[in-house]
Amino acid sequence: MDLLSATADVSVPLIAAEIAGAVVVAIALHLVTRTPAPPPPASRPVPPPAEGPARAGAEAAPPPTAPFATDESEDEEAWGEDATTDAGMTAPPVVAQRVREQHAQRSLFGMLRDALGRSREVLKEGLDRLLGRPLDEAATEDLEEVLLRADVGVQTTERLLDKVRRAGADADLRAVLRDEMTAILEPVHVPFRPGEGIWVVLVVGVNGSGKTTTIGKLAARLKGEGRKVLLAAGDTFRAAAEQQLSTWADRAGVDILVLDEGADPGAVAYKALERAQAEGHDVVLVDTAGRLQTRKPLMEELGKIRRVLDKVHPGAPHETLLVLDGTMGQNGMSQATLFHEATPLTGVVVTKLDGTAKGGMILAISNELKLPVKLVGLGEKVGDLRDFDPKAFVDALL
Repeated sequence: MDLLSATADVSVPLIAAEIAGAVVVAIALHLVTRTPAPPPPASRPVPPPAEGPARAGAEAAPPPTAPFATDESEDEEAWGEDATTDAGMTAPPVVAQRVREQHAQRSLFGMLRDALGRSREVLKEGLDRLLGRPLDEAATEDLEEVLLRADVGVQTTERLLDKVRRAGADADLRAVLRDEMTAILEPVHVPFRPGEGIWVVLVVGVNGSGKTTTIGKLAARLKGEGRKVLLAAGDTFRAAAEQQLSTWADRAGVDILVLDEGADPGAVAYKALERAQAEGHDVVLVDTAGRLQTRKPLMEELGKIRRVLDKVHPGAPHETLLVLDGTMGQNGMSQATLFHEATPLTGVVVTKLDGTAKGGMILAISNELKLPVKLVGLGEKVGDLRDFDPKAFVDALL
């Protein structure tokens, strides 16, 4: 064997081994680059700290914050009908956004339909029994009972029954009622619309009607419309009233004028208008006492406040709104009559409409007192104080 052959015999196996090794390395590198990295181990949720005293030296983590409450219970605590005494609560920011969001979420008709659910059930149950029956005297007697149960009132019920009788035995009962109810509400309806300059609103009503809450919600709404609002704490005989109104002023982010407990309500009105003129407020909401022990002191007090307002700002008050608890039904009519005698009312606010089967009282207010219902409280949220719409109300009721 010559030298060349020997070299070839040795080199061939060596070369083959080197090639095989290179192939193995290349395959291994390829597999490594194609294999994704394993995911990090899932983090275990941190359990909430047990109730009880904190460990020494440990600091509690602050709760997450949000500009507005989204939970119903939280909203009721922060902005509900019963939110009255937690004066230390921080006012929610961007009230305007809060009101706009709540108004956009639900249409007025939808809110009225929900709020009037109990009143509608009373009417629906009775009207369903009359379907298919001729509208004779027996049917109208049954209808009378249904309307009175819905707290429509005697005078207004008689007006509706008269319309049904004149419509004839074959008329569509719901259509007849809808047309006449609309005819009761629309002629007297005037929406709540503040005018130019300082617009003064005198708010009256008995304690417990939701008057303070209504003022607070209305202040939030007006600020949301870009107006500068001043609250005047005119119920000086009840310390809790001033505290509640101050709480709502903080929440709505508006100004408030409070004098010492027991101060003259006329002095509150006077100083409030002076401040509004000096500081450029657009709207002044004047709270008043809600005592109804006797009529004479009430008339004298409200009359004095009106005279003071007109003296400082001629033409004031531009609105005098009576706040009525919707759950009172026809009992609220006697309040409305008394206040209307004590001070000329320009409109009514019906609160707590979502918790009553007595929504028919709104028809009685417009028919018997010829007063427009301007605002309605359809829930506990700040955006649930809504403009009253006669057609939407009738459609939701029937």
